[in-house]
Amino acid sequence: MIGVFLLGCAFFPGLFVALRGWLQQQLGCGRGEAVILSARLVSVVQALMASASGYIIVCMCQEDVLYDRHWLATWYVWFATPYFLYDVCAMFLCHWHRRAMREGAGAARGNGPGPDGGGRTKSRALLWDQLVQTARQFLAKETLMVMHHVGVCMLCFPVSTMMRGELGDFFQGCLFMAEVSTPFVCFGKILLQFKQQGTLLFKLNGALMLATFFLFRLLVFPYMYWEYGRRVGLSVWAVPFSLPLVCNVAATLLLAPQLYWFILICRAAASRKGKGFRGPPPPPPPAGAVDPDGASWGAPADSWEGAAAANGPDKRPEEVPRPCGHKAKEAMD
Repeated sequence: MIGVFLLGCAFFPGLFVALRGWLQQQLGCGRGEAVILSARLVSVVQALMASASGYIIVCMCQEDVLYDRHWLATWYVWFATPYFLYDVCAMFLCHWHRRAMREGAGAARGNGPGPDGGGRTKSRALLWDQLVQTARQFLAKETLMVMHHVGVCMLCFPVSTMMRGELGDFFQGCLFMAEVSTPFVCFGKILLQFKQQGTLLFKLNGALMLATFFLFRLLVFPYMYWEYGRRVGLSVWAVPFSLPLVCNVAATLLLAPQLYWFILICRAAASRKGKGFRGPPPPPPPAGAVDPDGASWGAPADSWEGAAAANGPDKRPEEVPRPCGHKAKEAMD
């Protein structure tokens, strides 16, 4: 299984690098846009693979949910564990580039930290300070997600591969299928990245995200308890009292972050309710107004129009960064 683990170590970062290069070369995305979009696409690929594996396992282990075996239940754990280590690094890169694209016209091109305003290369000490500051901001913002990923590697991996013995492949498959909601989560973020939050597609995707998240990340736990009770002849209410304490604690630890994220998703959906597909147009800002993050009001700094405004009239048109996908659009035209 070490070979499967090493395959996962190579597959997910390799796919990320390949997608980033393709987005930059074929669609003309800036480096920052390509990094963020590639990370989300890799997450979609992993989620589809996990969901398919889980579906196969659940279907093949229906007769005896305790003792039926399927090779994917162990194989995919070894293959997918490196993904969670990769994903922490990818989330940090996305955070780095988002911060860079907010810092000015140079970063708006998606090139990340580079030369300073005077054209001199930033010193190593300054870059190190930026790295430390960005890392602190990232950990403060994504504490729960980082803890979740580290917990999967440090706790779920040894339990799934060594400690559970030959029991529970069916329940392993159920947990794999929690990833069914991830493609909708990622697609929603992609639509937000391209300012499509007012479209019908965004609303339909949001509804599917809510439904799949509720079914496959929340209801999956009472479903697994019900299936176990059906196997041993107990009601679902009696199952928690018949299981070892460690099983109930593990289920609670897995369920708690899912419940928290579901509440956040519902709050975000409720905040958009009643605004219409595009919402009311914002009032024009006063001249010279600055938003709380320190950026001037107007076109976003990480957009093509925002970069053009930041560059000023003296820049040649080809020096203004183009929006992601402009090469494909120009080829079609």
